Amino acid sequence: MSPVDNRRGILAMSASVVVFIFNDALIKLAAETMPPLQAIGLRGCFATLWCGLALLIRGELRHVPRLAHPWVALRGLLEAGAAVSYLIALAFIPFAIATAVNLSTPLFLAILAVLLLGETVGWRRWTAIAVGFVGVLMVIQPRPGDVNLWTWLVVLASFVGATRDVIARWVPAQVPTLVVSLSSAVTLAVVGCVWATLNGWQPMSLRGVLLVMGSSLLLAAGYQLLMISLRTGAEFSVIGSFRYASVLWALGIGYVLWGDVPNLLAISGIAVVVGAGLYILHRERVRRAGQRATQAS
Repeated sequence: MSPVDNRRGILAMSASVVVFIFNDALIKLAAETMPPLQAIGLRGCFATLWCGLALLIRGELRHVPRLAHPWVALRGLLEAGAAVSYLIALAFIPFAIATAVNLSTPLFLAILAVLLLGETVGWRRWTAIAVGFVGVLMVIQPRPGDVNLWTWLVVLASFVGATRDVIARWVPAQVPTLVVSLSSAVTLAVVGCVWATLNGWQPMSLRGVLLVMGSSLLLAAGYQLLMISLRTGAEFSVIGSFRYASVLWALGIGYVLWGDVPNLLAISGIAVVVGAGLYILHRERVRRAGQRATQAS
Protein backbone atom coordinates (compact mmCIF):
# COMPACT_ATOMS: atom_id res chain seq x y z
CA MET A 1 0.00 0.00 0.00
CA SER A 2 1.40 3.37 -0.94
CA PRO A 3 1.68 6.31 1.45
CA VAL A 4 -0.56 8.30 -0.94
CA ASP A 5 -3.48 6.00 -0.07
CA ASN A 6 -3.07 6.81 3.60
CA ARG A 7 -2.89 10.55 2.96
CA ARG A 8 -6.10 10.56 0.94
CA GLY A 9 -7.82 8.51 3.63
CA ILE A 10 -6.54 10.83 6.36
CA LEU A 11 -7.80 13.98 4.59
CA ALA A 12 -11.27 12.52 4.03
CA MET A 13 -11.45 11.18 7.60
CA SER A 14 -10.37 14.53 9.06
CA ALA A 15 -13.08 16.34 7.10
CA SER A 16 -15.72 13.81 8.14
CA VAL A 17 -14.80 14.34 11.81
CA VAL A 18 -15.62 18.06 11.63
CA VAL A 19 -18.84 17.48 9.70
CA PHE A 20 -20.10 14.73 12.01
CA ILE A 21 -19.37 16.63 15.23
CA PHE A 22 -21.46 19.62 14.11
CA ASN A 23 -24.15 17.19 12.93
CA ASP A 24 -24.23 15.66 16.42
CA ALA A 25 -24.51 19.10 18.01
CA LEU A 26 -27.49 20.03 15.85
CA ILE A 27 -29.30 16.76 16.49
CA LYS A 28 -28.74 17.12 20.25
CA LEU A 29 -30.29 20.59 20.07
CA ALA A 30 -33.18 19.18 18.04
CA ALA A 31 -33.72 16.39 20.59
CA GLU A 32 -34.41 19.10 23.18
CA THR A 33 -37.56 20.01 21.21
CA MET A 34 -38.79 16.52 20.23
CA PRO A 35 -38.24 12.85 21.22
CA PRO A 36 -34.72 11.68 20.20
CA LEU A 37 -35.99 8.80 18.04
CA GLN A 38 -38.32 11.15 16.20
CA ALA A 39 -35.41 13.49 15.49
CA ILE A 40 -33.32 10.54 14.29
CA GLY A 41 -36.06 9.29 11.95
CA LEU A 42 -36.76 12.74 10.53
CA ARG A 43 -33.06 13.34 9.98
CA GLY A 44 -32.85 10.03 8.10
CA CYS A 45 -35.75 11.13 5.87
CA PHE A 46 -34.05 14.41 4.99
CA ALA A 47 -30.69 12.66 4.43
CA THR A 48 -32.43 10.19 2.11
CA LEU A 49 -33.77 13.12 0.11
CA TRP A 50 -30.33 14.74 -0.19
CA CYS A 51 -28.65 11.49 -1.25
CA GLY A 52 -31.42 10.80 -3.77
CA LEU A 53 -31.06 14.25 -5.29
CA ALA A 54 -27.30 13.81 -5.53
CA LEU A 55 -27.77 10.47 -7.32
CA LEU A 56 -30.24 12.10 -9.72
CA ILE A 57 -27.87 14.99 -10.49
CA ARG A 58 -24.97 12.59 -11.09
CA GLY A 59 -27.09 10.29 -13.24
CA GLU A 60 -26.51 7.31 -10.94
CA LEU A 61 -30.12 6.42 -10.07
CA ARG A 62 -29.68 3.20 -12.05
CA HIS A 63 -27.46 1.96 -9.23
CA VAL A 64 -30.20 2.24 -6.57
CA PRO A 65 -31.08 -1.50 -6.83
CA ARG A 66 -27.60 -2.18 -5.42
CA LEU A 67 -29.08 -1.21 -2.06
CA ALA A 68 -30.12 -4.85 -1.86
CA HIS A 69 -26.50 -6.08 -1.98
CA PRO A 70 -25.89 -8.04 1.26
CA TRP A 71 -22.82 -6.03 2.36
CA VAL A 72 -24.53 -2.72 1.58
CA ALA A 73 -27.68 -3.75 3.47
CA LEU A 74 -25.70 -5.07 6.45
CA ARG A 75 -23.67 -1.88 6.66
CA GLY A 76 -26.89 0.13 6.61
CA LEU A 77 -28.31 -1.88 9.51
CA LEU A 78 -25.11 -1.45 11.52
CA GLU A 79 -25.17 2.28 10.77
CA ALA A 80 -28.71 2.49 12.10
CA GLY A 81 -27.80 0.52 15.22
CA ALA A 82 -24.77 2.68 15.96
CA ALA A 83 -26.59 5.96 15.27
CA VAL A 84 -29.69 5.14 17.30
CA SER A 85 -27.64 3.93 20.29
CA TYR A 86 -25.35 6.95 20.23
CA LEU A 87 -27.98 9.63 19.64
CA ILE A 88 -30.34 8.30 22.30
CA ALA A 89 -27.46 8.40 24.79
CA LEU A 90 -26.45 11.86 23.55
CA ALA A 91 -29.79 13.23 24.72
CA PHE A 92 -28.98 12.26 28.32
CA ILE A 93 -25.24 12.90 28.82
CA PRO A 94 -22.94 15.91 28.22
CA PHE A 95 -21.86 16.43 24.61
CA ALA A 96 -18.11 16.30 25.27
CA ILE A 97 -18.42 13.14 27.39
CA ALA A 98 -20.42 11.33 24.69
CA THR A 99 -17.90 12.35 22.05
CA ALA A 100 -14.96 11.29 24.22
CA VAL A 101 -16.43 7.85 24.91
CA ASN A 102 -17.23 7.49 21.21
CA LEU A 103 -13.50 7.88 20.59
CA SER A 104 -13.22 4.21 21.50
CA THR A 105 -14.35 3.50 17.90
CA PRO A 106 -10.78 3.71 16.49
CA LEU A 107 -9.60 1.37 19.24
CA PHE A 108 -12.27 -1.18 18.34
CA LEU A 109 -11.42 -0.55 14.68
CA ALA A 110 -7.77 -1.47 15.18
CA ILE A 111 -8.77 -4.71 16.93
CA LEU A 112 -11.30 -5.67 14.25
CA ALA A 113 -8.81 -4.80 11.50
CA VAL A 114 -6.47 -7.41 12.95
CA LEU A 115 -9.15 -10.05 13.51
CA LEU A 116 -11.10 -9.61 10.28
CA LEU A 117 -8.74 -7.94 7.79
CA GLY A 118 -5.40 -9.42 8.79
CA GLU A 119 -3.70 -6.08 9.43
CA THR A 120 -0.51 -6.33 11.51
CA VAL A 121 -0.40 -4.49 14.85
CA GLY A 122 2.73 -4.71 17.01
CA TRP A 123 2.89 -4.88 20.80
CA ARG A 124 3.39 -1.13 21.11
CA ARG A 125 0.16 -0.37 19.30
CA TRP A 126 -1.65 -3.09 21.27
CA THR A 127 -0.43 -1.35 24.42
CA ALA A 128 -1.71 1.98 23.11
CA ILE A 129 -5.11 0.39 22.43
CA ALA A 130 -5.25 -0.98 25.99
CA VAL A 131 -4.26 2.41 27.43
CA GLY A 132 -6.93 4.04 25.28
CA PHE A 133 -9.61 1.85 26.85
CA VAL A 134 -8.34 2.83 30.29
CA GLY A 135 -8.85 6.44 29.21
CA VAL A 136 -12.43 5.63 28.17
CA LEU A 137 -13.08 4.18 31.63
CA MET A 138 -11.67 7.37 33.18
CA VAL A 139 -14.24 9.34 31.21
CA ILE A 140 -17.12 6.97 32.06
CA GLN A 141 -16.05 6.73 35.74
CA PRO A 142 -18.07 3.61 36.57
CA ARG A 143 -18.82 3.14 40.27
CA PRO A 144 -20.19 0.00 41.97
CA GLY A 145 -23.96 0.28 42.18
CA ASP A 146 -23.98 3.43 40.04
CA VAL A 147 -23.45 2.31 36.44
CA ASN A 148 -24.16 5.05 33.92
CA LEU A 149 -26.20 3.18 31.34
CA TRP A 150 -26.04 6.00 28.81
CA THR A 151 -22.25 6.15 28.65
CA TRP A 152 -22.05 2.39 28.26
CA LEU A 153 -24.60 2.68 25.46
CA VAL A 154 -22.12 4.97 23.69
CA VAL A 155 -19.44 2.26 24.08
CA LEU A 156 -21.82 -0.21 22.40
CA ALA A 157 -22.47 2.31 19.63
CA SER A 158 -18.71 2.66 19.15
CA PHE A 159 -18.23 -1.08 18.73
CA VAL A 160 -21.13 -1.33 16.27
CA GLY A 161 -19.75 1.67 14.39
CA ALA A 162 -16.31 0.07 14.13
CA THR A 163 -17.90 -3.12 12.77
CA ARG A 164 -19.79 -0.99 10.23
CA ASP A 165 -16.54 0.58 9.05
CA VAL A 166 -14.89 -2.82 8.57
CA ILE A 167 -17.90 -4.00 6.56
CA ALA A 168 -17.43 -0.98 4.29
CA ARG A 169 -14.14 -2.45 3.08
CA TRP A 170 -16.09 -5.43 1.66
CA VAL A 171 -18.65 -3.39 -0.26
CA PRO A 172 -17.96 -4.05 -3.99
CA ALA A 173 -16.12 -1.25 -5.80
CA GLN A 174 -18.87 -1.04 -8.44
CA VAL A 175 -21.34 0.17 -5.81
CA PRO A 176 -21.17 4.00 -5.86
CA THR A 177 -20.35 5.71 -2.57
CA LEU A 178 -23.60 7.67 -2.84
CA VAL A 179 -25.58 4.41 -2.89
CA VAL A 180 -23.86 3.29 0.30
CA SER A 181 -24.69 6.66 1.87
CA LEU A 182 -28.29 6.31 0.68
CA SER A 183 -28.48 2.88 2.31
CA SER A 184 -27.44 4.36 5.66
CA ALA A 185 -29.92 7.22 5.37
CA VAL A 186 -32.86 5.00 4.35
CA THR A 187 -32.23 2.48 7.12
CA LEU A 188 -31.94 5.24 9.71
CA ALA A 189 -35.16 6.85 8.45
CA VAL A 190 -37.12 3.58 8.61
CA VAL A 191 -35.84 2.52 12.03
CA GLY A 192 -36.23 5.97 13.58
CA CYS A 193 -39.67 6.76 12.14
CA VAL A 194 -41.18 3.34 12.87
CA TRP A 195 -39.85 3.36 16.44
CA ALA A 196 -41.00 6.94 17.02
CA THR A 197 -44.46 6.16 15.60
CA LEU A 198 -44.85 3.18 17.92
CA ASN A 199 -44.01 5.45 20.86
CA GLY A 200 -46.37 8.17 19.63
CA TRP A 201 -45.40 10.89 17.14
CA GLN A 202 -45.12 14.30 18.80
CA PRO A 203 -45.76 17.81 17.37
CA MET A 204 -42.62 19.60 16.17
CA SER A 205 -41.61 23.25 16.21
CA LEU A 206 -40.22 25.00 13.14
CA ARG A 207 -36.92 25.46 14.99
CA GLY A 208 -36.70 21.74 15.66
CA VAL A 209 -37.41 20.82 12.03
CA LEU A 210 -34.82 23.31 10.77
CA LEU A 211 -32.21 21.91 13.18
CA VAL A 212 -32.91 18.39 11.94
CA MET A 213 -32.74 19.56 8.32
CA GLY A 214 -29.35 21.18 8.90
CA SER A 215 -28.15 18.07 10.71
CA SER A 216 -29.27 15.89 7.80
CA LEU A 217 -27.24 17.93 5.30
CA LEU A 218 -24.15 17.47 7.43
CA LEU A 219 -24.98 13.78 7.90
CA ALA A 220 -25.21 13.18 4.15
CA ALA A 221 -21.88 14.99 3.61
CA GLY A 222 -20.31 13.05 6.47
CA TYR A 223 -21.44 9.72 5.00
CA GLN A 224 -19.74 10.63 1.74
CA LEU A 225 -16.47 11.71 3.33
CA LEU A 226 -16.35 8.67 5.61
CA MET A 227 -16.95 6.23 2.76
CA ILE A 228 -14.34 7.98 0.61
CA SER A 229 -11.86 7.59 3.47
CA LEU A 230 -12.68 3.92 4.05
CA ARG A 231 -12.47 3.06 0.34
CA THR A 232 -9.09 4.67 -0.35
CA GLY A 233 -7.30 1.53 0.82
CA ALA A 234 -5.74 3.37 3.76
CA GLU A 235 -5.10 1.29 6.87
CA PHE A 236 -7.80 1.53 9.51
CA SER A 237 -5.26 1.72 12.32
CA VAL A 238 -3.96 4.95 10.72
CA ILE A 239 -7.06 6.83 9.55
CA GLY A 240 -8.97 5.88 12.70
CA SER A 241 -6.54 7.90 14.80
CA PHE A 242 -7.66 11.13 13.13
CA ARG A 243 -11.08 10.82 14.71
CA TYR A 244 -9.52 11.98 17.95
CA ALA A 245 -9.59 15.57 16.70
CA SER A 246 -13.35 15.52 17.38
CA VAL A 247 -12.84 15.81 21.12
CA LEU A 248 -11.46 19.35 20.82
CA TRP A 249 -14.47 20.44 18.80
CA ALA A 250 -16.80 18.67 21.26
CA LEU A 251 -15.28 20.38 24.29
CA GLY A 252 -15.69 23.79 22.66
CA ILE A 253 -19.22 23.18 21.38
CA GLY A 254 -20.33 21.59 24.65
CA TYR A 255 -19.11 24.57 26.64
CA VAL A 256 -20.55 27.23 24.31
CA LEU A 257 -24.00 25.63 23.84
CA TRP A 258 -24.62 23.81 27.12
CA GLY A 259 -21.98 25.08 29.54
CA ASP A 260 -20.58 21.56 29.94
CA VAL A 261 -17.26 21.37 31.76
CA PRO A 262 -15.96 17.78 32.32
CA ASN A 263 -14.39 17.07 35.71
CA LEU A 264 -10.63 16.66 36.09
CA LEU A 265 -10.69 12.86 35.85
CA ALA A 266 -12.78 13.00 32.65
CA ILE A 267 -10.43 15.57 31.10
CA SER A 268 -7.48 13.35 32.04
CA GLY A 269 -9.24 10.39 30.43
CA ILE A 270 -9.84 12.38 27.26
CA ALA A 271 -6.13 13.24 27.16
CA VAL A 272 -5.24 9.55 27.60
CA VAL A 273 -7.56 8.47 24.79
CA VAL A 274 -6.25 11.14 22.42
CA GLY A 275 -2.65 10.35 23.36
CA ALA A 276 -3.20 6.65 22.66
CA GLY A 277 -4.59 7.45 19.22
CA LEU A 278 -1.73 9.76 18.36
CA TYR A 279 0.80 7.16 19.49
CA ILE A 280 -0.81 4.59 17.17
CA LEU A 281 -0.27 7.07 14.33
CA HIS A 282 3.36 7.64 15.43
CA ARG A 283 4.09 3.90 15.42
CA GLU A 284 2.64 3.64 11.93
CA ARG A 285 5.01 6.35 10.71
CA VAL A 286 7.97 4.59 12.34
CA ARG A 287 6.96 1.28 10.74
CA ARG A 288 6.64 2.83 7.28
CA ALA A 289 9.98 4.62 7.62
CA GLY A 290 11.58 1.28 8.46
CA GLN A 291 9.96 -0.36 5.44
CA ARG A 292 11.20 2.38 3.10
CA ALA A 293 14.74 2.09 4.53
CA THR A 294 14.68 -1.68 3.98
CA GLN A 295 13.45 -1.32 0.42
CA ALA A 296 16.07 1.34 -0.33
CA SER A 297 18.86 -0.92 0.86
